[in-house]
Amino acid sequence: MARVGREIIEAVVLAVVVFMLLQTTVRNFKVEGSSMDPTLEGGQYLLVNRLVYLRIDPERLSKIVPFWRVEEESSRYAIHAPKRGEIIVFRYPLDPSKDFVKRVVGLPGELIEVKAGTVIVDGNILEEPYLTSEFRFNAAPVQLGEGEYYVLGDNRARSNDSRNWGAVPEANLRGKVWIVYWPVPEIQILNILDRIPGFG
Repeated sequence: MARVGREIIEAVVLAVVVFMLLQTTVRNFKVEGSSMDPTLEGGQYLLVNRLVYLRIDPERLSKIVPFWRVEEESSRYAIHAPKRGEIIVFRYPLDPSKDFVKRVVGLPGELIEVKAGTVIVDGNILEEPYLTSEFRFNAAPVQLGEGEYYVLGDNRARSNDSRNWGAVPEANLRGKVWIVYWPVPEIQILNILDRIPGFG
C-alpha cells in the first residue's frame, strides 16, 4: 500500500513539474482579425515559444554556477534574439494589456523606411516572399534604438503595426510563434526552415 501511495505522489509531482515547465516555456494565443492573412487567419490558435527570447544575465548566472565565467557585463537571450522574418507575439506598446502578433522586419540599430509599399532596411530593399498582395503605402523613416524591433502584419492593408505606433521594445516580447494547432485541418509548424542548414 505504501508503494502505491509513493507512486501516486511521484506521478502527481511529475505532472506538476511538467505543467510548470510548459507554463514557463509555451503559451497559447488566439489570432484576432486579419492583419496576418494569409499566413495566420483570425480564429486560429497558436503555441508561442516563450523560452526562445528569455533574457539571461550571464554575470548573475556566474555567481550561481561555479565554472561559468563572464568577460563583461551583458544580458543574453536563452536561445537567440528575434530574427528578421520571424512571427512574434508581443504586448502592444500603446496598451500592454493587449497582445499582438506580427512579423519582424527591422532589427535594433537599423534604419527602416517604407516607400510605395516596399520596406527598405539601411538603404537595401527587403525581399518579402511571404506577401501575396501588393500594398502601396509610405511610412516615415524610423531609426531603431538598442532593443527595438520594427514589426508589420502580412496583410499590410489591414494591419495596425509599427507604421502607426513605432517600434516594439524588447521588454514587450512574449515569444516566437511556433505552431498553429487549431483548427485541426490547419495545423502547421512555422519557421521550419530555421532548423534546416542553409536556410533562415
